[in-house]
Amino acid sequence: MSLAPYGITVPLNAPLADHPRLIRELRAAGYTDMWSAEVDGLDGFTPLTVAALADPDVRLGTAIVSPYTRGPATLAMTAAALADVAPGRFTLGVGAGSAPIVEAWNGATFERPYQRVRDTVRFLRAAFTGDKVTEEYETFAVRGFRLSRPPATPPRILVAALRPGMLRLAGREADGAILNWLSAEDVKRVVPFVHEGGPDRAIVARIFVLPVEDRDTVRAIGRRMITSYLTVPVYAEFHRWLGRTEELTPMWRAWAEGDRKRALDLVPDSVLDDLIVHGGPAECRAKIARYTDAGVTVPVLAVIDPRPDADPIEAALALAPTAPPR
Repeated sequence: MSLAPYGITVPLNAPLADHPRLIRELRAAGYTDMWSAEVDGLDGFTPLTVAALADPDVRLGTAIVSPYTRGPATLAMTAAALADVAPGRFTLGVGAGSAPIVEAWNGATFERPYQRVRDTVRFLRAAFTGDKVTEEYETFAVRGFRLSRPPATPPRILVAALRPGMLRLAGREADGAILNWLSAEDVKRVVPFVHEGGPDRAIVARIFVLPVEDRDTVRAIGRRMITSYLTVPVYAEFHRWLGRTEELTPMWRAWAEGDRKRALDLVPDSVLDDLIVHGGPAECRAKIARYTDAGVTVPVLAVIDPRPDADPIEAALALAPTAPPR
C-alpha cells in the first residue's frame, strides 16, 4: 500500500555525510518526500542527490531554485542530472525568489519575475525533450542549446507562487504550485487559481513546524521568523492580498523605521498562530492535516527544533505519520 505524500525539508541539521542514515530512518517513519530549500545554506540539488542514493523510492523536489541564479542551460543540465539519478521521482520547483537573494547575494537584476519564471518553464519544457532550442524569449534568448543527455522521464515542473498571476501561471504552464508562508485557511483561497489550469495540478506547501508547547519559546522564535520573511516586499504584498494589512502594518512600519525590537514585539499572536504550526506532536500533526484537507497534495515540513544539541531528526520522527499519539 502506498503512503500518502508527506515531506520534509532537507538538508537536516547534520553533515551531509550523515544524511543517508537519517533519510532511511525518516523513510521508515513514513516520510515519502525530501524537498530542498535554497537560500543561504547548501544548494538545492546536492542534498537531494544524497537522498536519492540513500533510498531507491524516495521522492524529491526543489522548493525552490531560482532562474535568476542559474542560466537556462545550466538549470536544465542540473535538473537532468538529478532526474537521471532518480528517474520519475524528481520534481523541479522553480521560483523567482526575492530581491535580496537575487541582487544582493548573486549580483543579478530582480526584474519582471512573472515573465522570467514563465520563460524558464517554457524553455525547460523544450529542453527536456532533447530537441535543439533556439528561441527569443521575452526575458532571455537561447541559441542552439541541446541537452545531450535528456532525462528519460522529464521531471515535473512546479512554480512557486503567491498571488493570482503566478498561481494561474503555475496551473496553466507548469504542473502545479509551491506555496509558502500561509495558513491552512489561506490555502483554500489560493488553490482555485492553480486549478484553473486543471484539477490534477499538484499543490505543494512548505509548512513551518515548531513542535514546542512552551508559549514563550514559540513567540520568541516565531516572531524572529516572521519579521525576517514578511518584511520582504514580495511576502508583504502577499499578506496584504490575503487580508492581513491591518494586523501587520504596525510591524511593517516599525521595521521600515529601523526599530527591529519594536517590530518583533508588534507581530500579532494571531498571525504567528496562523502561519507557524506549533504545540505538542499530536497537535502539530492535526494542524498539518488541515493543510491537506484544504487542498495541499504534498505537505512539506520545515521542522524547527530550538534545542541547539538536539538529535537532527528527533522532532521530525515525533511528527511522522507513523508516530504514536503523545
